[in-house]
Amino acid sequence: MLLNLHVKNLAIIDEIDVSFSEGLNVLTGETGAGKSIIIGSINMAIGGKIPKDIIRKGADFALVELLFSVDTDEQKKYLKEHEIIIEDNEVLIARKFIKGRSINRINGESVPLSVLRQVTAVLIDVHGQSEQQSLLYKQKHMEILDRYAKEEMAEISIKYTETYNNYKKLTGQRNSDNISEEQRLREISFMKYELGEIENAALISGEEERLEETYKQLSNAEAIASGLSDVYSMTGSNAGDTVSEKLAYSIRIIGRLCEYDDNINQFAEQLSEIDSLVSDFNRDITSYMDGIETSGGQLEEVEKRLDLVRTIKARFGASTSLVNKYADKLRKKLERYKEYELYKAELEKKIKTEEEKLKKLSAVMSDIRKKCAKVLEKEIVEALADLNFLQTQFSIEVRSLNEYTSNGTDEIEFMLSTNPGEDLKPIGNSASGGELSRIMLAVKAVLAGHDETSTLIFDEIDTGISGRTAQKVAEKMALIATGHQVICISHLAQIASMADVHYLIEKTSGDSHTSTQIRILDYNEEVEELARILGGAKITDAITKSAEEMKRLAIDLKKNL
Repeated sequence: MLLNLHVKNLAIIDEIDVSFSEGLNVLTGETGAGKSIIIGSINMAIGGKIPKDIIRKGADFALVELLFSVDTDEQKKYLKEHEIIIEDNEVLIARKFIKGRSINRINGESVPLSVLRQVTAVLIDVHGQSEQQSLLYKQKHMEILDRYAKEEMAEISIKYTETYNNYKKLTGQRNSDNISEEQRLREISFMKYELGEIENAALISGEEERLEETYKQLSNAEAIASGLSDVYSMTGSNAGDTVSEKLAYSIRIIGRLCEYDDNINQFAEQLSEIDSLVSDFNRDITSYMDGIETSGGQLEEVEKRLDLVRTIKARFGASTSLVNKYADKLRKKLERYKEYELYKAELEKKIKTEEEKLKKLSAVMSDIRKKCAKVLEKEIVEALADLNFLQTQFSIEVRSLNEYTSNGTDEIEFMLSTNPGEDLKPIGNSASGGELSRIMLAVKAVLAGHDETSTLIFDEIDTGISGRTAQKVAEKMALIATGHQVICISHLAQIASMADVHYLIEKTSGDSHTSTQIRILDYNEEVEELARILGGAKITDAITKSAEEMKRLAIDLKKNL
C-alpha cells in the first residue's frame, strides 16, 4: 500500500506531502489545478519518462518519494530476491531529478532504473490513458491472460523461456556458421595464420611490464654507468679525498683518543660500522657497474621483443589473458571448420532436441491459456455488465502460430461486440475511447482478485462517461477498494462521492508565483466539492442538497459491498 507521497520542486509544485489511506482515495480539483502532475509524479517515481523542464523554475533539482508498506508474503519474497532490505515492512522509493539525469534510490541505496521499475511493479499498478490504449495491441492481451493464469503458467513458462533461449542460440549459431566450402577453406587458412602468430609470440603474463623496465635501463646504460662511476670516485677510489680515505683517517684519530678516554670507544665502534657499510657499498656498486651492458646488442633484442608483444596485443587483445582467450576461440572454431560436416550434423541434432522440447512445452502452455481464457472471458463479461455494458459479447481467442516466439506458439486477441446482432470484432475495431477505459477497468477488477499488487491508481478512468454509466464505474471502483488500496483522480461526482478519503487539489497564484497544494476534506467540505462538480459556475441550495444526498447514498451503498 502507498503510505505517503512527497514531491518537491516539480513543475508548479513547491513541496507537498500526502498520506494515503486504505480503501478508495479520490483526488479532485479545478481544471489546471495540477491533478495530472500528482499522478505524473508517481509515474516518474516508479521509473516513468521524465518530461523536459519538469524542475520548478529557480530550483536546482526535483524530488519525488513514495513510501510503501509491504503487505504480502509474495511482495516480501520478490524484494528479498532483488536484495532489497525491508525495515518495519516499509520501502522508500526515491527519484531525484537533476538537469540531464536522475538518481534512483530504494531505501537510500542507489539502484539502476531497471531494478526500480521491477521492484515498484509488484507494489503499485498505475492505469492511465496510455495503458487503456494498449488494449488495441494483441501483445497486451497475451500479457493480461498470462497474468491471470500466472499460477499455472509460472513453472512451465520458466522452462519454456530457458529452452527457447537455447534454441535461438543454436539456430543463430547455425546461421552464422552456414558458409560455402570456398569460404570455409579461406577462413581455415586465415585462422591458422593468426593462431600461428599468437603461438609463436608465446606471450607471458607480466612480460610487457618487465620488458619496459629492462628497455628503460638499457637505453640509459651509459648515463647510469657514468653516474655510478662519479659516485664511486667520491666513495671508494684510491684518491685521497674519498669517503673511505677520510673514514680511515678518522678511525686512526679516534683510536689514539680512546687511550685517554674510554667513553670515546663508542664513537670508534660507530665509525667502524660506517666504514664497513661504505666498503660493502663500494663492492656492490663495482659489481653492478661490471654487469652494465653498453654495447647495444641486448637493447636491440629487448626492443624487438617489446614491439612484438605490443603488436600482438594491439591485434588480438588488450592483455595477455585476452589474447589467450582469442586464441582459444580460434582453436575451437578451427576444430569446427576442420570437421565441418560432423559439426553441422551435431548442431542440427541439438536444434532438433530443443525444438521437440519447445513443441511439448508450447502445447502445454496453449492448453493452459485456452482453459484460463474461458474462465477469464466469463469473469470479464460479468465485470463489463457491472459497468453498464448491456448485451455485450466478449471472447478471448487463442490462435496457433506457425513459429516459436518468446511466449510460445499462441496469438491472443480480445474480441468484442457492443451491439446486438453485430459480429465479434477485434477490440480496437469495436470500442470507443470511453469504452476502452471501462473495459480496462473491468480487466483490472478481475486481475485485482488474482495478483498481489496492493495499490491501484486510476487516472482518466472516467473519460467519456456520465450518468448511469459513471455510477456503475464508481461502484466498481468502490468494490475493488474493499480489497485493495485505490487512488483515483476524477472529475465526476459519482466517483468522488464514493471516496473513503477525499483530497482536494488547489492552485494558488500570486504576481510571480504559482503553486499547487493538496489537502484532505472533511464531510462538509466533501459535500461542497461535490456541489462544485455538479453545479459548475453557480452553486444553488438545490445543488448542495443533491450533493449531500449523493454522498449519503454512497455511504449507504458502500456498507453493502
